[in-house]
Amino acid sequence: MTDGVPPRMTSHRPYLLRALYAWIADNDMTPHLLVDAGRPGLQVPAFAVSDGKVVLNIADRAVAGLEMGNDLISFTARFGGVSHQVRVRVGAVLAVYARDREHEMGVREERGE
Repeated sequence: MTDGVPPRMTSHRPYLLRALYAWIADNDMTPHLLVDAGRPGLQVPAFAVSDGKVVLNIADRAVAGLEMGNDLISFTARFGGVSHQVRVRVGAVLAVYARDREHEMGVREERGE
């Protein structure tokens, strides 16, 4: 603490997303992202969006080059048999869940996002 003001910390959101992804994968389940398609910076085929949201299977067998950074999640995936580059802002992720168990874990929105 400096002058009674706590230091500004980075967002915990990307760390939780990576941890939940690893936990789901380690338990041989299929990790999915539920994404708010109305947020800026989303790159997915338009036909993948339904009711303002998109569900993305991010299992190793479904994607190539998965990178889960602090600001952006990116990978290549096939939609309708055609490869597409996918980009999702971390702040647009509403939940990570194992479709196999239908056990959804949301990541609440942080102030200032």
